[in-house]
Formats: sequence, structure tokens, C-alpha cells
Amino acid sequence: MASGAFAPGPELQATIDRVRQEVSDLHAQLTRYNLVQWTGGNISGRVPGADLFVIKPSGVDYDALAPQNMILCDLDGRVIPGTEGSDRSPSSDTAAHAYVYREMPEVGGVVHTHSPYAVAWAARGEPIPCVTTAMADEFGGEVPIGPFAIIGDDSIGRGIVETLRGHRSRAVLMKSHGPFTIGKDARDAVKAAVMVEDVARSVLFSRQLGGGETPPPIAADAVDSLFTRYQNVYGQDPTGSLA
Repeated sequence: MASGAFAPGPELQATIDRVRQEVSDLHAQLTRYNLVQWTGGNISGRVPGADLFVIKPSGVDYDALAPQNMILCDLDGRVIPGTEGSDRSPSSDTAAHAYVYREMPEVGGVVHTHSPYAVAWAARGEPIPCVTTAMADEFGGEVPIGPFAIIGDDSIGRGIVETLRGHRSRAVLMKSHGPFTIGKDARDAVKAAVMVEDVARSVLFSRQLGGGETPPPIAADAVDSLFTRYQNVYGQDPTGSLA
């Protein structure tokens, strides 16, 4: 971003304000679904029409989050000075989020949680196999494992992009770390975070019921059919038959 005072026009400012509100509000879903503990986890949302995104501040209690303390960053992860929240430090995962936005322009939201069942799979370095129709619907196959990476630079972002680029899954389990999800916007990425924890739990229970044996995966052609239907047809029938 060019140097100088940041002075968005009224339309862009309204868009930034909307994304601030959305990202702030969506953090309540992470606590609602028990996907985070203490101040861990984060959500970001791309600002449509600008090379900007909004992300959670670092180390702030979820109860204290508000639109005005969300942090506006450019796509290099730099805080935009003089904007609301710019006196705080952004999430420690900001560089990872920024890398995803730079490399995947179709992504409008990124979420990171430490949800326990998904983290359990990540700790083992195992992808979650596609053994339920809910997984086929939401992720179009297995939830893959990404490489181990240290927090602090864009290494995590690189791992996310390398793993998810060309993959139908909107979730990746970064090895020994936890899940990151992407979406068309922040809300979509939060949905993926909720769903990856749900399937991580279900598949683990199924394995336990089977004495440690992983259930057989759904056939690839059935996965394709389920994914296509859910992504393109589900909920769109005016008769309500697919609701």
C-alpha cells in the first residue's frame, strides 16, 4: 500500500466497517461451538474491492472483542496506521492469513481454531478420511494434513496454500498445530471450522467403535455426486424438499 495517511472514500469506509462488524460478531461462534480456549484462535475477513483484510487483535478476551478493536491490515500483513485498533498488535497468525489472501484471491475469509478433535488428528499427522456423507457434502473428500510450520512468519500460510490449492477441502489440519479453514467470506470459513470439528469427532468415535480400525471411505464417484449436489443444489429447491 502506498505511503501516506489512509483516507478511504465513503463507500470503501462503509465496506470496511461492515467487515469489522462481521468479523467481530463471528468470533462469538467460535466460543459457542467450543472451538477455542482463552484468547486462542482467530478470524479474518477480506475487504471486498481493496487489498485489505480485517483480523482479530492478539491476546484480547473474546468478551472484549468489538468492531473498533478489529485490526485493518494490507495484504502484506502490515497494520494500517491511524485506523481503529491500530494501537494493538494483530493476531500472531496475521502473516499466514495475509499469505493466503495474496495467493488465493478467491478466498474471502480465513479461520484458525484449536478445536480439540481436529487438533487430535493434526497431532497424529493424519488426514480425516471421507467416511460420512457430511464430509463428502462439505469438504468433497478427506480433510488433508498440511506441513509442520512455526508461527511468526508466512510459513503457515505457505503450507495452507500448498495443501489446499486445487483441493476441494476448505479445511487443512496443520501438522502438530490445528485446523485452518478458508471460505468465500468470513462466515463461510467459520462454517467450515465448525464442520471440520464435527466430522473430526464423528470419525474418531467411529474408529473407536471399530476397535481402532478406520471405517472404509466412501467411493469416489459417490463423493463427487454428494459434493456437487450439496454445493450447487442443496437448499435451492423452492419446494423445500432439499432443506
